[in-house]
Amino acid sequence: MTRFIVEADGGSRGNPGPAAYGTVVKDADTGTVLREIGEHIGRASNNVAEYRGLIAGLEVVRELDSTATVEARLDSKLVVEQMSGRWQIKHPDMRVLALRARSALQPSQVTYTWVPRAQNTHADRLANEALDAAERGDTWSAADSTAEIRSQELAAKRSARADSAAAAAAPSAGGTPAVPDIDAVQAAAQPGRMVGWDVGLGPPTTTLLLRHGETEHTVEKRFSGAGGLDPELSGEGERQARAAATRLAADGGRAAIDAIVASPMRRTRQTAAAVADALGAQVREVEDFRECAFGEWESLTFTQVREGWPDLLAAWLADSSVRPPGGESFDDVRRRVLRARDQLLARYPGKHVLVVTHVTPIKTLLLDALAAPTAAMYRMELSPATLTEIEWYAGGHASMRRFNDAAHL
Repeated sequence: MTRFIVEADGGSRGNPGPAAYGTVVKDADTGTVLREIGEHIGRASNNVAEYRGLIAGLEVVRELDSTATVEARLDSKLVVEQMSGRWQIKHPDMRVLALRARSALQPSQVTYTWVPRAQNTHADRLANEALDAAERGDTWSAADSTAEIRSQELAAKRSARADSAAAAAAPSAGGTPAVPDIDAVQAAAQPGRMVGWDVGLGPPTTTLLLRHGETEHTVEKRFSGAGGLDPELSGEGERQARAAATRLAADGGRAAIDAIVASPMRRTRQTAAAVADALGAQVREVEDFRECAFGEWESLTFTQVREGWPDLLAAWLADSSVRPPGGESFDDVRRRVLRARDQLLARYPGKHVLVVTHVTPIKTLLLDALAAPTAAMYRMELSPATLTEIEWYAGGHASMRRFNDAAHL
């Protein structure tokens, strides 16, 4: 039988106030993201938004396979307890929403699990992106990142399950029917396990993060982000890119790297092209892996910014939601980089992917992998053309394998 995981979250800025939900539907066996949904629902309460996220996820499951079983994971204790039947539903609006959720699938098909907010960040991010877009007056919808492979994958999985079930029902050589390892199945569902100690996490998707080679702005330590001059590699930067390419080819080349993606900025495209030439591979550009946009600070040195915007610079260094004039905050960058990461994991499950990008996106991915605070970004030194490696497992687990590796330089 097909099994899904629905991760849902909702929020209201004002409670009641502008509200939105985010929902992620995953294959329970592989952790592959099958659908992302984010929707602004107008003025509503937190609880209404939470319920709407749950309903959206269950309705997607019904569309994909109406016979499937589902584990619904939410950080709303209220929704989990009410839908599990342990708490009464007194508010009339909640009763209507609960009935709608129960009508999506048979109650016996769905179990409900409360998770801490830190384990529900994907759905939370989708809800906040929908809210942010509504505040800007934009129309926004989450990407259905695996629509092209979903039907084939599910059909293949059902066929594989049928074969497995037939094999399990047949007597073994000793005449005893085979039975699943229940302890292993239960252990695989437990959160918070230590990567490297537990063999039940399944194969990870590995991101090999390559910072671009040096530019003139790198040497002069100038703010150089999206929307600025977009400098090209210097002579030294080209040498660094070739050195990285030579090392990656020597490490196994295409046998070790299944795909190359890159920021669309000039210096990352040039660096990625050097690697692609060495490996005989193609590069796919991903807009959301671009560098932070620094607005009016573009091409200025830190000293120049401190002289011109002393108070704003201090606020920017202390608060990840603060934007340079006309630029992006680190929170803005985080949302788009993690969206790109999630889509990459859905597109290349269990693969090795080289991502050629910039300082801020790489540090953002590290912060998420290590569950570190944003302030840790200022304590990392990331040199040009260095390699950083992160393994991403189903269920949100991650393992940093190396950082700022410059052996090839």
